[in-house]
Amino acid sequence: MEHAFPCGNPALDFVGTLRARRNAAPLEMLKSARSLDAWFRESGVVDGDTNCQPSDVSQAVTLREAIYSLIAARLADESFNESALSLVNRAARTPSTIPQLTSAGRRIEATPEQAMSSVARTAIDILSGPEALLLRECGRPGCTQVYMDRSRGSRREWCGTKCRNKVNAAAYRARRRES
Repeated sequence: MEHAFPCGNPALDFVGTLRARRNAAPLEMLKSARSLDAWFRESGVVDGDTNCQPSDVSQAVTLREAIYSLIAARLADESFNESALSLVNRAARTPSTIPQLTSAGRRIEATPEQAMSSVARTAIDILSGPEALLLRECGRPGCTQVYMDRSRGSRREWCGTKCRNKVNAAAYRARRRES
């Protein structure tokens, strides 16, 4: 797999395709039409390729940043940016992915616009419902992955075990240096 899906939610994992966004050189995971196709397929939004073009990558990055803007506003308890809100709503108005029943089971096919619509609709569901209160950003410096904290007591600090392990290992090394 080319991409990581620590959140199990298409909208939040889509936001995570720009890794370490506050670093001087964030890591862009949607570098080409092929990588966008791979993301749609690997995330489960579609089962096959959407035949993305370079212009679709630009649209996807714009949508991703609009979704992140709305999530960041929700996390900071601020008002939504109107242009980001408009962009996400416009993307959601496009028909979403199309599930088909085949003799082998369910198959989801879509154009790039339909796949992005499904991601936008998922973001709208999160941001407009009770799950918005569960949104958190990873506590590891350098990681800006957003996740939903469904832990008991809402005390989860990291997006996943990889970040938790990195923080714990760094703390262990720091304690070892001090002693």
